[in-house]
Amino acid sequence: VLFIYQRIRDVRLVYVPPRSIGEFGGENDNWVWPRHTGDFSFMRAYVAPDGSPADYSPTNIPYTPKKYLKVNANGVDDGDFVFILGYPGRTFRHQPSAYLAYEENYRLKFVSDWYAWQIATMEAVGKTDRAIAIKFDARIKGLANVMKNYRGKLMGFARLHLTDVKRDEEAALQKFIAADPKRMTSYGTVIAEIDAVYQAMSLNAARELVMDILPGSSLPLSTALAIVDAAAERAKPDAERSSAYMDKNFAATVAARKRSYNDFVQSTDMAIFAEALRKAAALPSASGIAPVASAASEGVEAFVSAAYAQSELTKPDSLDAWFSRTSAQVQASSDPFIALARKLYPLYMELREVRQGRSGALNKLLALYVDVKEQFTGKNFIPDANSTLRLTFGRLKGYAPSDATMYSPVTTLKGVLEKTTGEEPFNSPPALLTAAKEHRDSKFKSKKLNDIPVAILYNTDTTGGNSGSPVMNAKGELVGVNFDRSYHATINDYAWSDSYSRSIAVDIRYVLWVTKYVGNAGFLLKEMGVE
Repeated sequence: VLFIYQRIRDVRLVYVPPRSIGEFGGENDNWVWPRHTGDFSFMRAYVAPDGSPADYSPTNIPYTPKKYLKVNANGVDDGDFVFILGYPGRTFRHQPSAYLAYEENYRLKFVSDWYAWQIATMEAVGKTDRAIAIKFDARIKGLANVMKNYRGKLMGFARLHLTDVKRDEEAALQKFIAADPKRMTSYGTVIAEIDAVYQAMSLNAARELVMDILPGSSLPLSTALAIVDAAAERAKPDAERSSAYMDKNFAATVAARKRSYNDFVQSTDMAIFAEALRKAAALPSASGIAPVASAASEGVEAFVSAAYAQSELTKPDSLDAWFSRTSAQVQASSDPFIALARKLYPLYMELREVRQGRSGALNKLLALYVDVKEQFTGKNFIPDANSTLRLTFGRLKGYAPSDATMYSPVTTLKGVLEKTTGEEPFNSPPALLTAAKEHRDSKFKSKKLNDIPVAILYNTDTTGGNSGSPVMNAKGELVGVNFDRSYHATINDYAWSDSYSRSIAVDIRYVLWVTKYVGNAGFLLKEMGVE
């Protein structure tokens, strides 16, 4: 199948609901069903007068496609067929048990706990300073999204015993391999070799995970590492440099680094950096990070206080000069963060080489692993998601998350009003409360539910990257906009099951109802042919 894409560069915002509708429920309801979030927006694409893609210009005209999705204002109900076209990011369905064990026992728990600590630290500061709370808002949301996802995955691992199930499958697979001399020659040691790679990873897991968080724990340290890296890369011929440091991209790289200081709060940055240093200092001496151990020897708090007090990298003013320095000038610097970055940089280069070698070895082994699994099962596998266009289909369907609990697949405006407290994140805007009184009996009301549907739940196969994917009915008409999964479905990145894998969309009827009666943008419904 050949897909032809046309990239449109002039895209303009037309309508977005109030934040208290689009983020209703906030992090409390993130990854949660029942859901009552009106997560949608309207954009309009513009092209040059001749119909070709163009940068923004007042003379551009709205794009008119040859075909477009018809909006079905009647929506869908429990049991109805739906399908989705979108770009799911990554899944790991064909990974071996050793990979799952590493995720379950090391990475997911470490990262989710680290993010939870950062969130608590930033929220505590934000409670006493509204301006700082606004600065931290996007960062907290990003961390919380991953943290909750990972904790959902960990719950799924425990609930489904997924690693043990995969080990049992591999034991049967190994017997299948051993039953044929030719298969033994080609695949006999594949599972053992994969296990050996992950065993080595597990031995170094604590060190590698701490090294992963160090740069992100401190903006000045992250900047210092970027400066050391830039000096090394800029000494090479332009064609041999990493993309970010090529002449054509270098100004944008420095500008992006400057922008990262817009939300910098030094006291909080210091607290997070100190905690990361404490984690590094707590590593066993055999797997310690020598430059950090040396810095922490005088006391973590003392080192952090002195570093931030003496460094030029706590402000973006000097970054142009720093990124222009030669490798020799960087090596001679006495700035405390540059000095630490110089010592850490070789360790990160070494870790990069180790991971590249490990990845190369695993890629070869996993190709053999999947090949023999296909022989064993007698069927071809659907490739894991990789951000390419995929189709998935299913039906509106509830599920039972726990004993004596059954979720139905459609939420309604009644649930929005029941959750509304007047305080974030359940502070429905006055316009919605008024519309709920005056326009509850509009054409967008479900006769079956006797209310305005808000969100729908269905058993399609989605993952990160499917946010914004259109949900269509059996006729290919738009009935919703996918934006999330249920908490119990986070594990389906590793294994999908009809018993728990559920995706969440905002119902098109709620989109249209909010647009017309809350946003007073009924003209958009006429433009879409709904009215």
